[in-house]
Amino acid sequence: MESKAVFGGRPLWRRYVGLVREDLAATYSRDLHKWLVVAPLIGVTVGLAITGVAVVILRRMWPPVLACYLAHRWAIVPGVVLGCTVAGLLMQFLTRDPNEHSTEEVIVSYHEREGEIALGSFFPKLLAAAATVGLGGSAALEGPSIYGGASIGSWLWTRLRGLRRLRLTARDRRIMLICGAAAGMSAVFRAPLTGIVFALEMPYKDDFAHEALVPSLIASVVSYATLGSFLGGAPLFNFQSAGAYTMRDLAGCALLGCLIGLIAMLFVTTFRRVRRAVAAFAAPHWSKLAVGGLLTGLCGVGFLALYPGDLIPLGPNYEAVGLILNRTHRSLELVVFCLFKLAATLFTLAAGGVSAMFVPLFLTGGGLGVAFAQTVVHSPSVGMYAAVGMASFLAAAYKTPLAAVVFVAEATGGHAFIVPALVGAAVAYVISGDASVSGDQRVYEGVKRREAQETLEEEACGK
Repeated sequence: MESKAVFGGRPLWRRYVGLVREDLAATYSRDLHKWLVVAPLIGVTVGLAITGVAVVILRRMWPPVLACYLAHRWAIVPGVVLGCTVAGLLMQFLTRDPNEHSTEEVIVSYHEREGEIALGSFFPKLLAAAATVGLGGSAALEGPSIYGGASIGSWLWTRLRGLRRLRLTARDRRIMLICGAAAGMSAVFRAPLTGIVFALEMPYKDDFAHEALVPSLIASVVSYATLGSFLGGAPLFNFQSAGAYTMRDLAGCALLGCLIGLIAMLFVTTFRRVRRAVAAFAAPHWSKLAVGGLLTGLCGVGFLALYPGDLIPLGPNYEAVGLILNRTHRSLELVVFCLFKLAATLFTLAAGGVSAMFVPLFLTGGGLGVAFAQTVVHSPSVGMYAAVGMASFLAAAYKTPLAAVVFVAEATGGHAFIVPALVGAAVAYVISGDASVSGDQRVYEGVKRREAQETLEEEACGK
């Protein structure tokens, strides 16, 4: 009877079951298993949506528009003005705030609105992005992709929160917002790791949105696979790379990062000042965008007048990445192209164009990197300096150094250049200071609280 009480008795059995329940409750206290259902759903939905956006803009709109512009330069200015004007009209009359869109809206929603995005403006903003980019505005697809993915994530929270088994909380809406943004970035650039890292870095200048890591990982991979099933999964900007580099090369990469950090700081500061001035100017939104389209179109005409050919600083410019990486261009031509590209990007987006400047800055950094290799260090490793320039400009302007390096590795196939790209990106990030494309990025709250506490302690000691 005593043995039965010890090994088979009811009191010990209940105690054992209680311990097991306690261990399981501690193990699954964060309720992560719900993301095995929610995150794939976000990934599939966003992947399908971004596939549609990519097909419409990159395969249906931009190729014939680009061919027309290269064959008939006179069509560039009216074409770009038309696209920007249509975007301005859509934003002015069909959205709540015409000056808020793309990554800016996602960051504001994350910090100030608990992940809520006004879904009534969803389709008008996507149409405005298609008009801006597809008719020649200097921008690319990451803007509508990040915004679209984040909006879908936020919308799915409203549809799924009623399911008791998922037990979604109000805090989960912010997680699903970032999760959708990561999925959008992953799909449009066919770079799942980039989507994860960029979306987590995006809200802050010096930290991550840690809570969204696991859902973003799952959604990004699913979104990438969804788009890849339709459009393929090859690197978007593939180019040849070799793995050999020397200490002299690393020193050159650091110098390139320093130069690009200064250029990025100047450009970002100028962009934000012009953007604020345009937003505050008392004129119809569509008219401001029309003027921006006029100046953008003139950039395209001006560059083709100086350097006739296939290279043009307008539109999504995916083809220009290949032209710069795989064809020989004089350094002066590349520098002039980069200047025109930055100017066109400024005129398009500061005037209110709907998208973002990830690819324009990526492309500019690549062009400056090639010119630097040819003229300053006289290195045969042109591809390496192009990769370093790309990562450096993105790290400095977006304050996302890890995402910049990962993006260069995934989107170009240049994995051998990760270490040089890390060197350049780190230097550019530091040199550019707190200058960021987004005025809504924040310093991590823990840092601010610590600084405030230190200030209070210093004041107390002073008294």
